[in-house]
Amino acid sequence: MTRVLVTGAGGMLGRDLLDVLGDRPDLKVTAATRAEVDITDGDAVRAAVTGHDVVINCAAWTDVDGAEQQEEAATAVNGHAVTHLARSCADTGARLIQVSTDYVFAGDADQPYPEDAPTAPLNAYGRGKLVGEQSVTRLLPDAGYVVRTAWLYGAHGPNFVATMLRLARQREHLDVVDDQHGQPTWSYALATQLVALADAALAGRAAPGVYHGTCSGQTTWYGLARAAFTLHGLDPERIRPTTSDRFPRPAPRPAYSVLGHSRWNAAGLSAMPDWQATLAAAFAPSAPPWKVT
Repeated sequence: MTRVLVTGAGGMLGRDLLDVLGDRPDLKVTAATRAEVDITDGDAVRAAVTGHDVVINCAAWTDVDGAEQQEEAATAVNGHAVTHLARSCADTGARLIQVSTDYVFAGDADQPYPEDAPTAPLNAYGRGKLVGEQSVTRLLPDAGYVVRTAWLYGAHGPNFVATMLRLARQREHLDVVDDQHGQPTWSYALATQLVALADAALAGRAAPGVYHGTCSGQTTWYGLARAAFTLHGLDPERIRPTTSDRFPRPAPRPAYSVLGHSRWNAAGLSAMPDWQATLAAAFAPSAPPWKVT
């Protein structure tokens, strides 16, 4: 029986991952929340990793603007803690799947970033996540997997889609930026892709390295907000386009976060579905119920 450790199991992606793994009787899953395993503690990480075949790290500092003010603390979680995980996996023979971000790129491209594109993060969050990526590739050249995702939303945590639906109750019109381009990605769909990658890695079909775990297609935050309103039976004309300079933030955001997906085919896997199809699936009656936060 394959033994899987999920760190960050209490977060939005972690909870979806546990749901996907829970349907697999051939797996023995250990769920580790932040309270149960502090990934910045090397000894705690080593004890948690021992005895597992695969580690999927969903633990992260996710406050992008907060990272700009507390870069050292954010990098301790998003960067140096991943070093502990990678070193422990190297010592015990486990495979590591590390969830990373589009923010490792500058966001100045005009076509999807391939997996081997040069990195140049704009903000502290991206710099910290890149430290984590580099630890995985350095310490686990034969057993480390980095999966970059972006624009993540889901039923179990704060996110852009949930915020738009909450604000719909409070305001007649919402101004949403239309000059940042990306790939809205349902956390449950990403969880499914991560499990498929783990299976392919254990079977020897998936080469280690970087993969891009975002849904296909692209849109803007404005386009995503309109699509969410439409699916919820709300008038999308209540969403008005605006520009990023109207909403200054402590951490600069990349203007273009569209990622390419060419490496999945080599692993015998399909890229993730189109963002519009997965958004509709996220609101389907069979999907986990939404918390509009």
